[in-house]
Amino acid sequence: MLHKNHTTKILLCVSIILTSQFSILNSLRAQKPVIPDTASAGQLRVDEVMSLIDGNYVDAPDMDRMGEEAIKAMLKALDPHSMYIPAKDVQRANEGLEGNFEGVGISFQIIDDTIVVGSVIDGGPSEKVGIMVGDKLIRIDGSPATGDSINNNFVFKHLRGKKGTVVSIDILRQGTVYNFEITRDKVPIYSIDTYFMADDTIGYIRLVRFARTSVDEFRKALKSLKKQGMTALILDLRGNTGGYLDIAYGMANEFLSRGQLIVYTEGRRSPRQDFRANSRGNFRDGRLAVLIDEGSASASEILSGAIQDWDRGIVIGRRSFGKGLVQRMMQLKDGGQVRLTTARYYTPSGRCIQRPYDGGSDAYRDDLSQRYKHGELVNADSIHFADSLRYRTAHGRTVYGGGGIMPDIFVPIDTMRLSDYYISLRGKGLLNTFPMQWADTHRGMPQVKTFNDFLANYDSFGLDSLLAAAAIEKGVVRDTEKEALEPERTAHSDNYLRLMLKAQVARDLFGIDYYYMVMKDFDDGYNAALLQLRR
Repeated sequence: MLHKNHTTKILLCVSIILTSQFSILNSLRAQKPVIPDTASAGQLRVDEVMSLIDGNYVDAPDMDRMGEEAIKAMLKALDPHSMYIPAKDVQRANEGLEGNFEGVGISFQIIDDTIVVGSVIDGGPSEKVGIMVGDKLIRIDGSPATGDSINNNFVFKHLRGKKGTVVSIDILRQGTVYNFEITRDKVPIYSIDTYFMADDTIGYIRLVRFARTSVDEFRKALKSLKKQGMTALILDLRGNTGGYLDIAYGMANEFLSRGQLIVYTEGRRSPRQDFRANSRGNFRDGRLAVLIDEGSASASEILSGAIQDWDRGIVIGRRSFGKGLVQRMMQLKDGGQVRLTTARYYTPSGRCIQRPYDGGSDAYRDDLSQRYKHGELVNADSIHFADSLRYRTAHGRTVYGGGGIMPDIFVPIDTMRLSDYYISLRGKGLLNTFPMQWADTHRGMPQVKTFNDFLANYDSFGLDSLLAAAAIEKGVVRDTEKEALEPERTAHSDNYLRLMLKAQVARDLFGIDYYYMVMKDFDDGYNAALLQLRR
């Protein structure tokens, strides 16, 4: 039984990883909102003001909009994660967690006012008709799909739609125009974007969200890796902002033994509820390393916290986000939703995952900046915990509460990667557009027929020089005076840039798996996990 023992370049790097909104649903049990028998003084004041506005305001007030704004303001006064979703936005808000949406099944980039297919989702409608990476959409349903007015909203509006409806797309592929009739359908959104063998015995799985399909996807990946000889696993939760509580439970259940507590929830009107493993997990014995960072939140923290508290595996990276509030979805009569915080998450040892938010919403949002200013992202010694936040794992190791999961092995963020040149390239979009354009032009070459061919011939392509020429054309130039003062930083950043360019081209030619297979050699967290598991 476990028991308690009584702006800078680094911010840019972090912002690339971290998403700005954390959306958590709890679907294990429904709960109706509790409505007091008598209205509070605050409620009466709101009704009184609304009535005064309706009866006396100089113009006809938009009472619906005022009502929505009032709801938002009320929820904002509670905590950072309670939120209101208008009826028109509910479907879009839930897509990532439900594991599918209705549309044609592509991801895209807008390059020089043209929609370019970035990837084709396996099993989606576009894959079935033959849409390929690099295809340029020039007409949709007979109307032009290029020009200054093209943006993300335009693409979503014209390509997404109800299952069974048909959209006509004209695409330009290597100088030839083709027409495709695509019947929209359910399109899967995968939770695992890559998995592979890191060596003969160590597997790697990257989980990007906790959605309806996550446990099934994990079991499929696990089965494949075991067939290839896997006996140890790196589970990458970096940047994973969470998802459903029952899916977090299901994932943790894969690693823990029967009866072990995974997480418990408790709130003012929500009695304590324990979630325990049921002995049906498929990886209860193998060596395990879990990667987390400041972008790992909620369900990611439930899973990594349970692994750490039971000493089931080793947690590597940086302190996680600290999102430990449980939201329940309350359906409104007009189709909208309120996601209302009803409880807190606690790890098996009793640690509260949620970091403090009593300093106000601005301070809460600015926490990442404060972590940098205090040196936390680059130096573990800068992190200080009060003795009152000390807890013990199953084997008696000291861990700390107070918000987020502190890893067992700290991996600092690599600020040396971000030279001015690198930042300028990224700001101009060249790190996305240049690799895609090159891949689109050369994908028929025998030198890139397979990934191994690509690796063998890569140096002969001269992509570093071509990117430098494109940078000059776009007005991205090196600040030679500054770089002369930072030769070590510049050399390190250029090495990272070269690998990033190679990985981006590999992704555009062969898919997202190959991006990670190239980048892993420059991934400090990944390599720290490899080192620990090999020991």
